[in-house]
Amino acid sequence: MKKTLYIHIPFCRKKCHYCAFYSTSYRKELAAEYIDILCSQIKHLDDGFYTIYIGGGTPTILDISLWRRLLSALSKVSKKAREFTIEVNPESITSEKLGLFIDNGINRLSIGVQSFSQRNLKLLGRVHSVDRAIDSVMLAEKKGFSNISIDLIFGIWDQTLKVWENDLKLAVQLPITHISTYALSIEDRTAFSGKSSLDDDLAADMYEFSMDYLPGKGFRHYETSNFSKKGYSCLHNMHYWDNGASVGLGPSASSYYEKERFQNIADVREYIKRLKDSDDIVVFREKLSDLKSAKELAVLKLRTKEGIDFKDFKKSTGFELRNIEKEALNKLITKGLLRYRGKNGRIAGISLTKKGFLFSDTVSVELL
Repeated sequence: MKKTLYIHIPFCRKKCHYCAFYSTSYRKELAAEYIDILCSQIKHLDDGFYTIYIGGGTPTILDISLWRRLLSALSKVSKKAREFTIEVNPESITSEKLGLFIDNGINRLSIGVQSFSQRNLKLLGRVHSVDRAIDSVMLAEKKGFSNISIDLIFGIWDQTLKVWENDLKLAVQLPITHISTYALSIEDRTAFSGKSSLDDDLAADMYEFSMDYLPGKGFRHYETSNFSKKGYSCLHNMHYWDNGASVGLGPSASSYYEKERFQNIADVREYIKRLKDSDDIVVFREKLSDLKSAKELAVLKLRTKEGIDFKDFKKSTGFELRNIEKEALNKLITKGLLRYRGKNGRIAGISLTKKGFLFSDTVSVELL
């Protein structure tokens, strides 16, 4: 069975104002103890991972010595991985770390740029500068990385469409292969909690510009938030959108296997303690029914440009999508959010329309 591995590095220099992911302040002693625990967990894994993804937090905040220990442990499970990604932040990336990454099989970087506007970086709580973000991309290319992704956020307060256009126009001039664009989301338990979001119409205009502009620059729109050059779609995320099996290590990380979902405790100290005491680190379990699993797969697949192939969906789930979601599909087609796709003169599947990409959350709610 094809499966992926996700490792959460929960440490940050400073919590970004919009971030709702679990993280904690970086302390070298705690980080060292955590890496020791991860290495002990990795010893019990097999080597059959399709992709590996190290995220955070800010993974690159770790000292080089800790990275050597973690990557040495991972060497036993990373050899067969087709894609090995690490998230990096511009302010904590160095030539030495990049060299270590590439020497240990990491072949894809995801750089948290977020904006090429100094004002917006400050508003978001980012600690790097625009120049440092650009320099980090150029340094990664210089060190030999050929698969570089960047994240960008739109829908920031007082951000104009022109500013967003400039972000994308600068991005496509860089030696990158992938761009992830995210609308600013106001989440509970963040510095932005309680604030109102940007005007929906303006945010929609920004997203629509992305959909129109980036494909013309060689970045195919292959998923609601993601654009890539040919051959550079994120394999790790594509596996997730196929509802594939996954293993998650670290506090708050999730795993999924045979229609059962698990989530680890979101506290690094408690995570370490429980593993040392041989206690259960899982705080949430959910066994999905066949029908719920099928519906979740439908929602995930409809995030992608290709959408759902009816024949493949039935083979994977045992259900005819047009039987279990007939009313919802008809409603979404009438609203212009979904369209049928044909093959050899027959209806073969269904996918989002351009309007559907703008209202993908509405589609998800209707199907679930």
